[in-house]
Amino acid sequence: MEDYLEVIYELIQLKGYATTVDISNYLSVSSPSVTKMLQRLSETGHVNYEKYRGITLTDTGTAIAKSMHERHGILAEFLVMIGVDIETANHDAEGIEHHLHPETLKKLEEFIKLAKSQRLLR
Repeated sequence: MEDYLEVIYELIQLKGYATTVDISNYLSVSSPSVTKMLQRLSETGHVNYEKYRGITLTDTGTAIAKSMHERHGILAEFLVMIGVDIETANHDAEGIEHHLHPETLKKLEEFIKLAKSQRLLR
């Protein structure tokens, strides 16, 4: 569910809209699978979805998507800082982001800020 919300959020930020085909291509899943998940997300109040119409995030869906997007960014940035190439960092962050405790994420973010500030001082 979170992956779908994050992808919809990113597509809307990038293109101004999201389609089932875009989501299908981005996640490498079938269009029927996307449609099924969109119906479920609509029922749970995370997206506004009508078949053959646009897909928009509700306030709840947007909040979750932004949170996932930020988690992904923090993790990917950390992985790049320790020498992982950006493509691998993004791939790994996608798998890790769902399993991190909020406190762990907070500590990673603090570490990144500290490391950046020390680099600027040198």
